[in-house]
Amino acid sequence: MFYIDGTTGRHLEQMTSVGPRPVGSQENEVLTVSYLLEQIENIRVETSAGPHQLTVDVQRPTGSFSIDFLGGFTSFYDRVTNIAVRLEPKGGTQHLMLANCHFDTVANSPGASDDAVSCAVMLEVLHSLANLSTPLNHGVIFLFNGAEENILQASHGFITQHAWAKQVRAFINLEAAGVGGKEVVFQTGPENPWLVQAYVHAAKHPFASVVGQEVFQSGIIPSDTDFRIYRDFGNIPGIDLAFIENGFIYHTKYDTADRILTDSIQRAGDNILAVLKHLVMSEKLADSSEYRHGNMVFFDLLGVMVVAYPARVGTILNYVVAAATFLYLAKKASLPGNGGGRYVRDLAFATGVAVLSWFVTLLSVLIVALLVTLLGRSMFWYNHFYASICLYGTAATGKMILVHTLAKNLYYGGVRLVELGDLYFDVSLLLWCCSLVWLSQQGLCSAYVPMLMVAFPLATRLLLANEFKHRGASVKYSILYLLGLALPYVHFMFLIWVVFEIFTPIMGRSGTEIPPEVVLASLVTLTTIFLSSFFLHFIYLVRSTKWILAGLGSVFLIMFLLVSSGVFFPYSGNPDSPRPKRVFLQHTTRTFHNLQGEVESQDSGLWINSFDYTGIQHVTPHIPEINDSVRTRCREDRPFCGYPWFLPVKFLSKKNWYLPASEVSPSSPVEFQLVSKEETSWGTIKMTFSAKGPSHMSLYLMPHHGASLSTWSFGDGTPQFDLSGEYFVFYSHGLDAPVWTFWFEIQYLINSEKQKGMISVALSSHYFFGADQRTAQLEEIIGRFPKWAFPSSWVSTYDMYRY
Repeated sequence: MFYIDGTTGRHLEQMTSVGPRPVGSQENEVLTVSYLLEQIENIRVETSAGPHQLTVDVQRPTGSFSIDFLGGFTSFYDRVTNIAVRLEPKGGTQHLMLANCHFDTVANSPGASDDAVSCAVMLEVLHSLANLSTPLNHGVIFLFNGAEENILQASHGFITQHAWAKQVRAFINLEAAGVGGKEVVFQTGPENPWLVQAYVHAAKHPFASVVGQEVFQSGIIPSDTDFRIYRDFGNIPGIDLAFIENGFIYHTKYDTADRILTDSIQRAGDNILAVLKHLVMSEKLADSSEYRHGNMVFFDLLGVMVVAYPARVGTILNYVVAAATFLYLAKKASLPGNGGGRYVRDLAFATGVAVLSWFVTLLSVLIVALLVTLLGRSMFWYNHFYASICLYGTAATGKMILVHTLAKNLYYGGVRLVELGDLYFDVSLLLWCCSLVWLSQQGLCSAYVPMLMVAFPLATRLLLANEFKHRGASVKYSILYLLGLALPYVHFMFLIWVVFEIFTPIMGRSGTEIPPEVVLASLVTLTTIFLSSFFLHFIYLVRSTKWILAGLGSVFLIMFLLVSSGVFFPYSGNPDSPRPKRVFLQHTTRTFHNLQGEVESQDSGLWINSFDYTGIQHVTPHIPEINDSVRTRCREDRPFCGYPWFLPVKFLSKKNWYLPASEVSPSSPVEFQLVSKEETSWGTIKMTFSAKGPSHMSLYLMPHHGASLSTWSFGDGTPQFDLSGEYFVFYSHGLDAPVWTFWFEIQYLINSEKQKGMISVALSSHYFFGADQRTAQLEEIIGRFPKWAFPSSWVSTYDMYRY
């Protein structure tokens, strides 16, 4: 049993007490590493007389790989840190489980939830397993990973280079996309259904969703985890867990230890210990390839239990339910009185009315969202989520009821209400059934959702057929009908809660180009459409909807006036429930060289990125000099617009501001030079460079017209992920890294262009910690930001050369 006795909390407090832990910092590479090693050694000494042996290895790997995250880029890492702890029966073992957490953080965040709490839990799980009196059947590697925030570098170093990696048969990855709450299983596999079954069997407090897996793996969420590295580079199956609640403060200064409740730690510890213990005792781990084939449908019922079954069983079940539905509809079409296909015509027309109501509703709500955006009130719901339901939810519900009321009054004037109710129930059944068939044909396990939304309403209606026929929308019928729909609807609403829990905070860090009103209004409208589907027929059963429409219209009008007047401010600096606005500030000096190597131009300034749609409209009243008069545009002739992008996200944040400032002078300036330039026998130009600088640098390569990169020293040697003619290479190092040396070859296509240069090369440096992170001007302007803003700041440089 996993017990919270204060030790786990102490681990969490100790790791976060040193502050932010970016890769390369003393806090990450020395202080945290020393603390972890000390605790691991205490466990080793305490359990040395038991049936297990514990081996510790500190790995400092160097490597390179390409990844298609954020449009695609290449990563190079040098001497980053991994602490690998191997727990196994005395005498050794051939097969290993891997448990992974990371202790590094982004700049300016203490990273309690992301991911110190997972490492604290892993220490206690290690302690519990090491103290077992019964030997484990297999071993476990506890990997305390020191470079995950640098886009998954340390996990790549472990799985591709460590001697123990070849013995790993499966893994559990512990992550966070929020602060506290339940940890959800949102990825499994690939394939290997036995892993899902192990979680279902062992987890004390299950929380899992195959819908989350398929949404996350679609790429719609701009995030990734070490799961990808172990899957793609290690060909190892695993389970990915993450805290998802309160993502508003993820990667901010508010991600502190005191915000993570003991219940969250206890629940996570119970689950991880139980699942790990089950897996290392399992015979399936020794030969997991035998159980590899096939996927699983899995979902939990309000966190009480998990339902899981093979995807092939799910496909059969889906088609059986679909067949039963079409049989039910066909039987109704063949009844006496439906001659000449009258029922089919009526069903087709009613289906058209329902689909039309969807489009009219979505269009109407999007128009409202556009008006809100044009009025400058975007993201009003960020700190007042209920307001979005009152505005967009009432608009969607009211519009749907209005369309169907008009259809009832204008077209169905002489039709009995009970017959109309029956018809529109069939419409909902048909539409859900069509989505069930389509998702099943796509091979998506998420098809279980429409399966539930077809099976239960169909069964309920068949059981209540006589009640409906004789009494229509009676109270008894309504109560029994609601009871019959309870299970699929409760589960569906739970999924909807998870969607809003994840996507609402994401809108606060998705850049300036994605209009959040469109996203949220669409989500609310789709939710309304889905939830109302099996209640549409009530519109045709009741005699009048005017009071319902009047009520919805009044709520909508009041909310629209309140939103338009600016009553709902998007952000909050309340320490109990912060909703910070994220702003990135870099005090940077930019230097541009011409073909002759001479300085063509140089400037310095505060480069400001807003990472949400509202830009700086709410900041300008507090800091008037940050306004659209200092708005900057992208220079297409310069690599990545001529600005020091830390990651290749310029497509997400095209609105930037550049406030003139004094030159920066870091104590360890970048040393960058062309080491050699030679023509190869196969007709390319090979250029070799060296660079030495801070722990984080970005290299941008932009071949000129008529030239292309043919090969380079990164990854597998093939230049990958051309981002509109540019290449992005992310570099980081731990402590005491040597000079970074790299090369690439350029292939000419048009010789006449040589005099204009072959390629533009730019190198940006990022000082995320220490004395070089701050300047007087940065400190001054940060102090003027309102308390509801989170300005993440550092010093950077940008140097461009043409060759």
